[in-house]
Amino acid sequence: MSFGRLERTKGSEPMSEINVTPMVDVMLVLLVIFILTAPLMASSIKLDLPKTDAAKASEAPKFVTLVVDKAGQIFLNDKPIALDALKTSLVQTAVQNPDTEVQLRADEAVPYGKIVEVMGTAQKAGLNRIGFVADAPVTSPVAAPQLPTR
Repeated sequence: MSFGRLERTKGSEPMSEINVTPMVDVMLVLLVIFILTAPLMASSIKLDLPKTDAAKASEAPKFVTLVVDKAGQIFLNDKPIALDALKTSLVQTAVQNPDTEVQLRADEAVPYGKIVEVMGTAQKAGLNRIGFVADAPVTSPVAAPQLPTR
């Protein structure tokens, strides 16, 4: 008597690829929702506010720009000025608004002593808020590695 082998059919194998179609559908729906709601979020509530003289908008903070170029020439608000005239101009600015900020821009080649002299002039005039303006360093993009050629 011989017993036959029962052959089983191979079942379906698991799919090894990710089905991205449902994810794309969900992302498109979210994109449409954001496109429709973004203008609604940007609009503000319309109000008729009462009028009064006491509720004036505050002035933007004032500043003066001091520039020292490579030659050591000083510029106040982009106009060349001598050190003595700079002293009187900064004193007048400090009298008008003592919270005025001095934005100091100096070339890399300017000696440190010249920058300190200009800073001291501003501080003696009564302007103690001094900001240094600099440029961000330029970074070169990372070069893609070269593949060896055959």
